[in-house]
Amino acid sequence: MLHENIQLSKKSKQFLENLRVYLFSSGKKEKEIDEIVEELEDHLMQAEKNGKSIEHIIGQSPEAYMEQLASEMPIDVKAWMKYIPMILFGAFSFIIVRDLFEGTLSYSLLEIFGFLIIAILFLTIISLVFRYIAGKNLAAGKQFAILYPAALLPLALFVGLIFLNQQVTTPVINFGVVGTIIIGAFTMIFIIGFSIWSKTWVLPIVLAFVTLPDYLLDFTSLTESARIITGTCITFGCILIYLWISSKLAKV
Repeated sequence: MLHENIQLSKKSKQFLENLRVYLFSSGKKEKEIDEIVEELEDHLMQAEKNGKSIEHIIGQSPEAYMEQLASEMPIDVKAWMKYIPMILFGAFSFIIVRDLFEGTLSYSLLEIFGFLIIAILFLTIISLVFRYIAGKNLAAGKQFAILYPAALLPLALFVGLIFLNQQVTTPVINFGVVGTIIIGAFTMIFIIGFSIWSKTWVLPIVLAFVTLPDYLLDFTSLTESARIITGTCITFGCILIYLWISSKLAKV
C-alpha cells in the first residue's frame, strides 16, 4: 500500500496499483508483491525527482515488465488452496440462497457438476481479465466495459444450466430438512464472515439482486420461462446500476 506522505505522480501510482493487481491475479505471494511494490515505489520516487520516466526504471514497457516479473515469481499454491475454495463456495452460495426460498435443497448431478465447471471457468476468466486490464492500463470506462460482461457471464451460464437441467434427467441428491438447515446456516455464516473479512458487502448485495427478483416473481402469474427471463433482466440491470454507482463513488 502506498504511503500517504509519498507524492508520486498519478502515472506512477497507477502503475504500482496495476502491478499489484497483475501479480495477485497471477497467483503470486502477497508478501512478495508488497516487497516488490515498496521497492519500486522508492525507485520511482528517486526517478521522478531526477525527471526520469517509469520506462527508464523498468527498462521496458510496463506490460512487458509485469509479464517478465510474474514469470520469475513462484505461484503461491498454499494461499490459493485457501482462496479457491472460498471463491467457489461464494459462487455456490448464490444457488443455495436462491433455493432456500423454495424449501429443502436437492440438486441433480448435472447441476452440481455444471455449477462447479461454471465457477472454475469464471475464476479463470476473471483472472485473465484483471491481468489484461492491469497490463494495458485501460481507462475506467474500458475497464467497466470488459469487467461487466465477465461478471455477468456466470449468471447467463447459470440460467442456461437451469434450462438444460429441465431437459436432461440425471440422478438427484436430496438433502432433507436437517441437511438443508445445516447447509443454509453454514452459508449464512460464510456470507457474513466473508463480508467482514473482505471489508465489503458486495457479496450479500449481489446475492440479493440474484435471489430476490426470482422469489418475488414467483407470486406473479407469469410462466416459469417468463419468470426466469424477467428475473434475469432485473438482476442484470440491478448489478449494472450497482457497479456504475460503485465506480462513481470510488472516484469521489
